[in-house]
Amino acid sequence: MQFSHVQLEIGADPAEVGRARGWTRDRLTGCGFAAVEEQLAETVVLLVSELVTNAVVHTGHPAALRMSMLGGALRVEVLDGSRSAPVPRHAERKDTSGRGLELVSRLADRWGWHRVGDGKRVWCEFDRTSGAGSVAGADDCSRGQDRAAGSPMAPPGPRTPLTLRPTH
Repeated sequence: MQFSHVQLEIGADPAEVGRARGWTRDRLTGCGFAAVEEQLAETVVLLVSELVTNAVVHTGHPAALRMSMLGGALRVEVLDGSRSAPVPRHAERKDTSGRGLELVSRLADRWGWHRVGDGKRVWCEFDRTSGAGSVAGADDCSRGQDRAAGSPMAPPGPRTPLTLRPTH
C-alpha cells in the first residue's frame, strides 16, 4: 500500500476557506485523483470547505488541513485549537447555517473526531470508487509539501447511510 500525506496551515481568517478549497483541488489534480474520480474529488473539496469553515469560524484560531491516501481510501483531517466536540445539527429550510456536519455525515464514507493535545481532529474518509489500490502518481501529492511525522490515525467511525429526503 502506498501512503502519501500533505498538510496546509490555515490562518484564523474565514477567507482561508477559499485557499483551502483551491489547495485541495490542486493536490487532487496533481495526484491524478481528480481526473480519475472527478465527482468524488468535487465532494472532497466541498467537505474540506465545510470542515475548514467549522474550524475557523467556531474556534477563531488557526487550523491545519491534512490529506492522506492509504490504499483505497482518501482521508481528510482538520485540526483546530478547540477541545469542544463538533455538534451536528439539522438545519431547517430557512436556516443559513448548520448543514456542514450533516453534509459530512451523508457524503463521506466515514467520519469522526477525537481530542488531540489542546485541540481536536475532525476527519472523514472516502473510499475510492474506481477500485482498490493507490492513485497513479500519488507520490507527487507530497512533493514540496510538509509530511507528517507518524501521527496516529483515529479508528474509523460508523458508516452513515445516505438517505435522500425530498425538499418541498
